[in-house]
Amino acid sequence: MLTAKDQIHVLYDLLSEQSEDCCGTHSECQQIQRLVRSLLSKKNIKDEDVLRILPEIYEYSLQAETSQDLNEYIMTNQPQLTQWASSIQNIKY
Repeated sequence: MLTAKDQIHVLYDLLSEQSEDCCGTHSECQQIQRLVRSLLSKKNIKDEDVLRILPEIYEYSLQAETSQDLNEYIMTNQPQLTQWASSIQNIKY
């Protein structure tokens, strides 16, 4: 079972890859949703910045999953993805 720290690392990897590559898959979006739901349910994260952005990331992944042109959606949201990845990378445990 993944710890919250492990889940944060996976979430960071997914967001940073989508940000850097400007592409992704619907299954990655579903994985982002599962990670965010799990992180929010565990209540192990104390970093207020990360707690604030997790619902935004979840909403992004929901919209991305149903997007007709996923890569275009990712490119449109690339600056936000970069910001989220940076915030997650600097998380305080």
